[in-house]
Amino acid sequence: MSDDYISNPEFWQNLDLLVEKNGFVIERPKGSRHPRFKAFIYPYDYGYIPFTKSSDGAELDIWIGNSNTRRVTGILNITDMDKYDAEMKILYACTDKEMHHIYEVNNQVMMRGILLKREV
Repeated sequence: MSDDYISNPEFWQNLDLLVEKNGFVIERPKGSRHPRFKAFIYPYDYGYIPFTKSSDGAELDIWIGNSNTRRVTGILNITDMDKYDAEMKILYACTDKEMHHIYEVNNQVMMRGILLKREV
């Protein structure tokens, strides 16, 4: 495999375009509780990108960090054995520390994931 395939810049540009064109809706603000798992408190804003479709049939999920870099900074691919599915979550404007924290909170109980960071 070539490096161009592994870190395809057009992939990241396409994700940026999805966010730029459609925006995002924050349905679970930082500090709010998960509606089903009351012990879980969202460490960052969490929502979805309208007019998109994820593998679970809903819109693409998005975590929004606090970086001044207003672009997609990574993705998290997860398996959720509670729902018995796999899906991609967009990490937007996240610092390295925030991406690692999001990775950690998405690797608990029935979920396991991998983090792919966008190269600078």
